[in-house]
Amino acid sequence: MRRKGEDTRAQIGDVALALFTEHGYDATSMREIAEQLGITKAALYYHFTSKEAIILSLFEEHLNALDELLAWAAAQPPSPQLSSKLLGGWLALAVGRGLPVMRFAAVNQTAVRAALHTDRGTIQQRMEKATRIIAGPDAPLQERLRVRMALLSVHITVMASHETEADDADILAAATHAAALLTGDLFPAPQLPLADHCGPAGTRPEATGCRPCP
Repeated sequence: MRRKGEDTRAQIGDVALALFTEHGYDATSMREIAEQLGITKAALYYHFTSKEAIILSLFEEHLNALDELLAWAAAQPPSPQLSSKLLGGWLALAVGRGLPVMRFAAVNQTAVRAALHTDRGTIQQRMEKATRIIAGPDAPLQERLRVRMALLSVHITVMASHETEADDADILAAATHAAALLTGDLFPAPQLPLADHCGPAGTRPEATGCRPCP
């Protein structure tokens, strides 16, 4: 259960992300974020000292979820079923705040690169780790490329959905279908933790936007 301060930071992130996406990152000020939240600038600065700090917190949450998913997968014995679950879990991270963050990143790449200049490592490094687990360390180049393309399917679908009526469910469904087409002869279709609202074993529910498994 989140503490009150964590809830406030999450609310600030959601409101700021909506304003950044609607009006543009550069055109949105900390004052406007505070006004939208109905709080003072001083209260906002208590939680975040800058717009860059807000962006970093949003992406840190996503990186933490990826790290937890990868740690779980790395502890499992290799199998086609594991590949299916890991790819599905990766795609399912788009549930909840994931897609708005991706939409923001797609049109604000300069701001994102500046905010993420940390020692946490990159999404690309995590993608390479996921590829090794899913395809296997000795997989042929073509198989590794197909897995990497599958991991990128949500990002590509977000870009393709720009100025369309597609909602989050449409995007996730299309991305999952694309990933299955890319990897269908390598292992079973991506297993999304949506049918029973459960993520892979050992994954916190907030990491995938799902409720706890029984």
